[in-house]
Amino acid sequence: MAADLFDMTALARNRTRARKAALGVEGKALFLHQSAIADAQERLSAVNRPFTRTAIITPYPEIWRAAFPDADYLAESDMLDLSAGPYDLIIHALSLHWSNDPVGQMIQCRLALKPDGMFLGVMFAGQTLNELRSALAEAESRLTGGLSPRVAPMGELRALGELLIRAGFALPVADNMVLPVTYASLPDLLRDLRGMGENSALAGRPRHFARRALFAEAAQIYADSFPAPGGRIMATFEMAWLTGWAPDESQQKPLRPGSAQARLADALKTVEFPANDPVGKPPITGGRTS
Repeated sequence: MAADLFDMTALARNRTRARKAALGVEGKALFLHQSAIADAQERLSAVNRPFTRTAIITPYPEIWRAAFPDADYLAESDMLDLSAGPYDLIIHALSLHWSNDPVGQMIQCRLALKPDGMFLGVMFAGQTLNELRSALAEAESRLTGGLSPRVAPMGELRALGELLIRAGFALPVADNMVLPVTYASLPDLLRDLRGMGENSALAGRPRHFARRALFAEAAQIYADSFPAPGGRIMATFEMAWLTGWAPDESQQKPLRPGSAQARLADALKTVEFPANDPVGKPPITGGRTS
């Protein structure tokens, strides 16, 4: 059995500290959750159906409850407490990127949905914190000649979309939103990450305090390599949105191969060349030789 990539005990500790801090500062560090809430509401408004039973998986129910007051709120965990289902909507909110088994999480959600129920997941992906990863790696390489895992790997959008298929969802769709954010300095970025509970929970992370020189060097590299207007630095957050539906007989299904009633060449008003035609054979236009 493969070792876990993430230390869930450390993640829970990070989340607990972030929740306590958020209550004291009105959740200012959780601005990306506020962005996700607004985007989720917009996406759901485009779905032409009411949702009567909703579950939301989030480390910060206080932030989401204002927008979804009637939802059931579940803590992030390897085994989700979805026993109150079936639901017609499940939102997995900025937590899947810390899961050691994201497919397993999605399968649990699918099984807790009613037929034709909707799964909506949002997670950090792809380009997220690529600047921080690069600056820390270069700084550590300069100072020690080695590298330590300090920033969690992020899944690419195509691979994340395939997880929906592996989990058995119908009509899977994956799209993304890239949010550039500027900070006054590297310490300000790190402070926000702690405030979000997004500081490292890698199982293989260094267990000793990093040398102060490492962050001083990384700050200089960051400022030189990723400047933003006004002497600030740029940080990228990519949010992947995963949408799928619990299978149901009422859903649209792809046609059988060869069952089309019209040629694509006719619709496009173009010339069709059969794949095995020898060179020089008259082309086929709309199914008739010219």
